[in-house]
This record gives sequence, structure tokens and C-alpha cells, in this order.
Amino acid sequence: MMAVTSACKDSGKIGLDNGKYVRYTPEQVEALERLYHECPKPSSLRRQQLIRECPILSNIEPKQIKVWFQNRRCREKQRKEASRLQAVNRKLTAMNKLLMEENDRLQKQVSQLVYENSYFRQQTQNTTLATTDNSCESVVTSGQHHLTPQHPPRDASPAGLLSIAEETLTEFLSKATGTAVEWVQMPGMKPGPDSIGIIAISHGCTGVASRACGLVGLEPTRVAEILKDRPSWYRDCRAVDVLNVLSTGNGGTVELLYMQLYAPTTLAPARDFWLLRYTSVMEDGSLVHATSAAFVRAEMLPSGYLIRPCEGGGSIIHIVDHMDLEPWSVPEVLRPLYESSTLLAQRTTLAALRQLRQISQEVSQPNVTGWGRRPAALRALSQRLSKGFNEAVNGFTDEGWSMIESDGIDDVTVHVNSSPGKLMGTILTYANGFPSMSNAVLCAKASMLLQNVPPAILLRFLREHRSEWADSGIDAYSAAAVKAGPCSLPVSRVGCFGGQVILPLAHTIENEEFMEVIRLENMAQYRDDMIMPSDIFLLQVCNGVDENAVGTCAELIFAPIDASFSDDAPLLPSGFRIIPLDSKTDASSPNRTLDLASTLEVGPAGNRSPGDHSRNAGTAKSVMTIAFQFAFEIHLQESVTAMARQYVRSIISSVQRVALALSLLVSVLMLVCGLHLVHQKRRHLHVGFAKAIGVELLKPATEGSDSVLKTLWHHSDAVMCCSLKALPVFTFANQAGLDMLETTLVALQDITLEKIFNDNGKKTLFAELPQIMQQGFACLQGGICLSSMGRPISYERAVAWKVLNEEEDAHCLCFIFINWSFV
Repeated sequence: MMAVTSACKDSGKIGLDNGKYVRYTPEQVEALERLYHECPKPSSLRRQQLIRECPILSNIEPKQIKVWFQNRRCREKQRKEASRLQAVNRKLTAMNKLLMEENDRLQKQVSQLVYENSYFRQQTQNTTLATTDNSCESVVTSGQHHLTPQHPPRDASPAGLLSIAEETLTEFLSKATGTAVEWVQMPGMKPGPDSIGIIAISHGCTGVASRACGLVGLEPTRVAEILKDRPSWYRDCRAVDVLNVLSTGNGGTVELLYMQLYAPTTLAPARDFWLLRYTSVMEDGSLVHATSAAFVRAEMLPSGYLIRPCEGGGSIIHIVDHMDLEPWSVPEVLRPLYESSTLLAQRTTLAALRQLRQISQEVSQPNVTGWGRRPAALRALSQRLSKGFNEAVNGFTDEGWSMIESDGIDDVTVHVNSSPGKLMGTILTYANGFPSMSNAVLCAKASMLLQNVPPAILLRFLREHRSEWADSGIDAYSAAAVKAGPCSLPVSRVGCFGGQVILPLAHTIENEEFMEVIRLENMAQYRDDMIMPSDIFLLQVCNGVDENAVGTCAELIFAPIDASFSDDAPLLPSGFRIIPLDSKTDASSPNRTLDLASTLEVGPAGNRSPGDHSRNAGTAKSVMTIAFQFAFEIHLQESVTAMARQYVRSIISSVQRVALALSLLVSVLMLVCGLHLVHQKRRHLHVGFAKAIGVELLKPATEGSDSVLKTLWHHSDAVMCCSLKALPVFTFANQAGLDMLETTLVALQDITLEKIFNDNGKKTLFAELPQIMQQGFACLQGGICLSSMGRPISYERAVAWKVLNEEEDAHCLCFIFINWSFV
């Protein structure tokens, strides 16, 4: 009877040999294992060579060696799969425990709400409404409820501080695992084995609050160490200073801290806190960090971290952030930034979880990127870019920044920093750093309000179409601040957008953050007072490009780098930050990009009439902050200041034009897809085109608005929109329309409608205009039109139709030129 070998038998056995299993000696197994680690899958020639080179294997047939390697690879594969399944099982078990705890908490919350509802219903039935008292005493008493609460003085002795710490701990735990706050699931965040965790935001509590529960593959002590170092993961945190530390009898510590947060825009002050942080170990071995704060320019209510060991390794963590950021102290248009629990969750709570998960992945899967850098080094570079941009936006005087007097127009603010630590210290410690002639840094910055422009779409456009807003001469000037050496960067391309080559550096999945090197090809660069053709390199980080994420801040931050690209290279970050505003009260007209300075009214209601919330109720707004830094020689301050102001103003103008075109595109897409249509009249864009041509302009969207946008943008026919003014100008065109007019999206708005039509085309259009305004559309016969360069273009036919705005008024005219070509 013949024996059959199993594919995964013990390593001391080999395959079939005259019907019997043959065992390897321990020495042979050791030799084969050593060879396996060198070459897991040797070829036939390599196996014969192994037998010759290793005398201990000389009595083994090559076929037997082949079977051993097959079995060994199978065992390795099964081991990895078993390890993976065990890890998934541990994660699911921990997640199930977490969900059961969350379910218990929700049941308690439901019971509490049912009890309160029953109590209030009984009170309503048993109590008669009191007559309104208009006396002076009643008015004064009711008014007291609107005053800022005064915090009673507390005992600052060690015993008093410990009492405050215990109260803080109790209140934090009631928020983390109890029902002290009514938590609702954050939009777009669903729990599951592959999710980052269970994310919730507060509903109806004082201030803004967010809560997260998640699993991380790090031990509790390591988790606590990371979270205590807040500036390393919270990019809005400027510094945390430990002022005093007290030990408690239970082995814990009470720390007195001072924390500063960066302001997200140039239009609001930074926030800072005096903190009390209580660290303790609970009876079940859980670590807890509970924090509360007496406010300076904001208040932190009891918050913290509960870290519990997880069976099989890792930790279960509960995070609570609860703040009162005093939104009344900022301009009304910016108040949503300080009233949004979603924004707090995205920028603070989720940032902590993402940092923990990223470090956990780096520990479990250590690797080096194609650029020869470990993920930790890339995180440090990303952190430096973000910190440098925040410093530029805030311009703290204690860092050496001072404001330059305005030139009479307050749209752009300019700060200068000539402190030795800003540049000279860098030169002394970095051989290939800033040249000695650059002994100061100038920052020009501004903020603007955007409407009906999704931040993710605008940011992607700015990233991929740098030539639409950037000045090559300014890029060359900025690059001259770092000495150029022999290029050590790879030349493989991932994407090329109008002379810029994007070279991938890192991609963090958790928050859609990209880090990349931009190579601007054949740019003019200043070297030794000479202009020479050279490639310019920028280190760039981009995040917030996920259009479906809720409350996400979109950022594009970059800095010129030396071609050697060392980790300690000096960086002068510049870039853009776009933060969505969740407000529906602003009365500005839709589809416009405005200068935010015109709406800076600080106070309870600004200049808006009370209760005037009807107009633009559906308008999506965001605030964009722009900051650009330049290294320069101090005696050139006046000329560099003028240059920087002019450059930032040109960027603002370009961004306004792009934003206007994109906002119109979004409006067109909403009409095309029928996403917000209530009346049949609003279907003119789509229905009008279908009636005239007999086909659909776009097929019904099945994958969301982003896919429809791409379809319209890459439509083979030229789609254009123009304003309805005395002298109509183009406001939007898709890629085919830009190619047809031989222009860019920024320069498009300088082209008038009558410029592209010849005399016959103008007569035809003017004759059909009444029909377009009355019926909503008209079909134009084929003819000849002109590009912006004067080149003749033939088209088979064209369709013009009217688009209405929210007030049902004619907003713009849209054209589509079918089967066009240059003559």
C-alpha cells in the first residue's frame, strides 16, 4: 500500500520514498531552514547547487528537496493566515465588547430620557401656566441667566487640587462611559471592524464635545505616553508647558499645565488654557487622564482619556473632548468654527486616534519608503510643514513676528520676522541651509469667504493646476532661499500637470493625507545673481481631499526644498487652508466669492437683521486662509513687501475666479442631477438640452456627484456658461471648452460672449435670445466661431439654454458646441 504525503507535515518528514516516510536529521532540517530564509523558492538548478554546496544534504534526492520547500512554503502561508485570523478574532472580540458597553450606555440613556419625558409630562398636566410678569424685578432676574457664569474661587492647596482632580475624574468618566452627555453618531462615521472607531458628537450640551471609542495595537502605558505629548499629534496645539507636578497617595499625579492653541485663520485670536491634568490607575488596571481648565480665552470642560488593556494585547481607548470656545468673541461669520462639534471631532478627537493607529502600524509593519525614509520621519516632516504654516498664520510676537504698516488696503496682512532664531540659528546648524544673505522672513496672508465651493474640489484643482494661480518667477525666488545641490530625487513620474511633476512620498489612508515632492520643470532659478534654467523642488502635504468626509479641513501646504532633501532641511511653509462653515445665516448673495473683511462685525448679531435667515438657506460656505513666506535680505524689506502683497492679491484674484467657476459648475451639476429641484422649471438645463438634441446631456448619476462632475468636466463636447449682463462674459467651461477657446479657467472670465462669434453668429444668437429667455432653450445651426487667440472653429451645431438660480431668476446662459474642430 502506497503512503500519500500531506502538503504540510512536520518539517522533519519528507515526501514519498519507496512507500515510506523518510525523516530528516536535525542537522539537515537546520541547513534547509537556513537555505529557506535565503531563498524560499529555489529553481531546479539552485536545488542541485544546494545539494553540492551542503554535504549534509548529499544523500537527499532533488525531488525530495523540492517537496520539502513546497511544504515549508505551505506551512509559512498557513502560519501567516492563522496569525491574521487570530488578530482579526481578537479585534472583533474587543470590538464586540466595546459595542456591548456602548449598547448598555445607550439603554441607560433611553431609560433616563423616558423617565424625564414622563416626569415633564406629569408636571405639565399638574401645573397651570403662570401669568407673565412684566415687572422690573422679573426682567432683571430673567436677564441674569444670560450672564457669563462666574467661577467661584477654589482651594489651590494640594488637598484642594486633589479634590478638584477627583471631581474632574468623576465627571469625565460619566461622559466617557455614562450618560452625562447626549451623544449622537457623527455623520459619515459607521462602526465596524475596519473603522477607526465609534465616533460621536454632543447634542444639546454646553459648548462643543466629541467622543471616540477605539482599539489600538499598543500597550496602555505607550498609549498614555503618546497622548500626553499633545503637540506631537494635535497640529493645532502650539505648546503645552508643565508648571507643577503633585503626587497623590494612590500613585497618581496632578499636573498644572498651560496650553496654547493656534488660531485656524488670520481673523480670530488664538486660544489658551490653564489646565489641571489628573493621571491615575483604576482598580481594574485602566489608565485614566482627566483634564479640566480654567479659561483664559476659552474653557475646557472635564475631558480626557480612559485606556484599558485589551485581551491578547493592545488597548481599548475612550476619548472625550469638551470645550467652550466662546464663539461670541469672534466675528459672526466665523462662529460656526467654534460651535461645531463635528469640527472638534475631526481636528482633535480623531487626530488622537489616527496618531495611535499610525504608530501601531509602524510598530507592527516597520518599513522604509522608496525615498529611504521611515514613516516616523515622514510624519515629522508633515508635522513641521503644518507647524510652520500655523506659525505663519498666527504671527506670535514672542516668536519675533511684527506687523508691517498697511498700504491703505487691508485685504493682505504682512508680518516680518528678523529674529536670529528664525534663520541665522538654522544656518549655523545646517550646512546646506539658507544662504547668509537671507536674514529675515516675510509672511503675507489673507482670508476670504467661499460660497457653494466644496473645499475638496477646490483644493484638488489648486494641487493639480498650479500654473493657474502660481507665478514661476516667485517660485524661483523662493527656491533660491535654499542652496541647490546635485539632484538626488528619482525621476519617475506619477502625474504631470502643466509643467509640474508629482512624485509620491507617502500616503496616509486614515485622513486622506498625501505627502509628495513637486518638481517644477525647467523653471528660471536665481543662482549667484544669475538666472539659470533649473528644476525646482517643493515638499508638499495635502489633506482633506475626501469630498464625502464631514467637517473636514482641507489643506495644501508646501515649502521649497534643497535637491538633497535632508530631514533637517529648513522649511518655510506656504499654502492654503479651507475650513467648512456650517452656517445658514449669512445674507451674502449666492455663487460669489467675497472678501471676508467686509463681514467682520463682532457682536451678538452683527449688521444682519434679527431673524433674517431666509435668504441663501442652502448656501454652503467655507473660509479660506492663504499664507506665503519668503526669506529675504533685510535691507530689501520694502521691495519684498510690495512684491509679496501683489503676489498674494494675484493669488486671491485667481482663487476667486476658480472658485466662481467651480461654484457655478456645482450649481449646474445639482441642476443636471436633479439633486435639489423642486419645480419642473428648474430642469431647464437638463430638459432643455434633451428636447433640443433628443439625447441626455449626462446619464443619471449612480456613483455620487463627484463622478458626475468628472463626467461633465471630461465631456467630449465644449460646455460653457456666461453671465447675463450688458456685456456677457464667460464664467465656466469644461476642459473641452477651455481647449476650444484656447484659454485657462482663470483667464476665461476675461473673454466676452460676442468675442467668439462672427457677425453671422451674433445675428443668429440675438435672433434666438428671446426664445431662449421665454422657452428656456434654443438650437443653433452650425457655423464658425473664434477662439481667444482668433483661430476659427467650426461646429456642427450648438444648444443654448437658460439656468435659473434659487430665486427662480435667470442666472446664466449655458452653451454646448457639438463636434467642434479648428479650421
